[in-house]
Amino acid sequence: MTEVPGIHLVRTDENVDEIEALAARTGGRAGLPTVLQDLDRRARRSLLARGLGRAVHRAYAWDAADRRDPRWWPQGISTSADASETEDVEGRRLVVVSWYAKDGQGVRVTFLDLDSRRYRHVLLVVPTLSGGVLGLEPLKVHAGGLVWCGPYLHIAATARGVITCRLDDILRLPDSASPTDRLGVEDAHVASFGYRYVLPVRFSYRAVTGEGVERLRYSFLSLDRRTDPPQLVAGEYGNSRQTRRLARFPLDPETLFLASGEDGVSRPLVLDDEGAVRTQGAAIVGETWYLTASTGPWVPGSVHVGRPGAWRRHRWATPMGPEDVAWWPSSDLLWSVTEHPRRRWVYAMRRSWFR
Repeated sequence: MTEVPGIHLVRTDENVDEIEALAARTGGRAGLPTVLQDLDRRARRSLLARGLGRAVHRAYAWDAADRRDPRWWPQGISTSADASETEDVEGRRLVVVSWYAKDGQGVRVTFLDLDSRRYRHVLLVVPTLSGGVLGLEPLKVHAGGLVWCGPYLHIAATARGVITCRLDDILRLPDSASPTDRLGVEDAHVASFGYRYVLPVRFSYRAVTGEGVERLRYSFLSLDRRTDPPQLVAGEYGNSRQTRRLARFPLDPETLFLASGEDGVSRPLVLDDEGAVRTQGAAIVGETWYLTASTGPWVPGSVHVGRPGAWRRHRWATPMGPEDVAWWPSSDLLWSVTEHPRRRWVYAMRRSWFR
């Protein structure tokens, strides 16, 4: 661990006026409770994932359309255990997954109820307001990592830093107001590629780098609640020739924003520069790291366990295409998600398997 020179995040202004205008146009905020009462798709238990990943304890497959969809690719994962110390939200045990679209539709997040196995997609949007004219744009980031902390979702945005949404801002569009072929605000309605619910971006943490320092790539995110104060963990996906750094940013325990200095800048407490090759996600339990790593679309993935510079690789631990990872304390399960069409699962691994 070393002190961090020149790597920091700067919080942007909030899109208050833009979100208020969009809420007024769509009839007011719905929030997450409304979404959870309107879950329209069903996942199913999967034994295949357990056969493909040696560490898999439990797995769920999306419905047939989502399993095969070539447009949307799952990436980040977080849970209600990250969001709340009680490990539930609205009395439900939930997993949330981020997806990015390969055709320009942007990013969506999916809320999955682990008990009913029902879920729904929510489209992320960027509201704009220019000369009193309201507009909508897609959020075009890879969304490789996700952290649900209190009322906020933090989304990894690679070179751009971190994008933040507030779940209270979720909007429900009228039944007749969501054409499937476009996104935007039109005279009579709001078009949202057919999504019933949209979540506007509230602000971002813009990545800034000092002279002579390579910009940190925010490829994935996780939350470490066991530290005081809690920390947002960010890391880089990289091959053997790229940097593979792991950073930890302290959170303000009262606001749940990134802690910042008097200059308004958020700086990582530490930076480890010996991450594993092709890491897709990282979770910390105590002093031990758990990194998911992919080996392409046809070979099961690995989990690297240990500390930076001293990893034990567990081959064939996950199904092919593992992405982000999150730890659920009370069950001691590591939750992850895979990305490739027809090989897409949300799955849990017993942490004790890696000892």
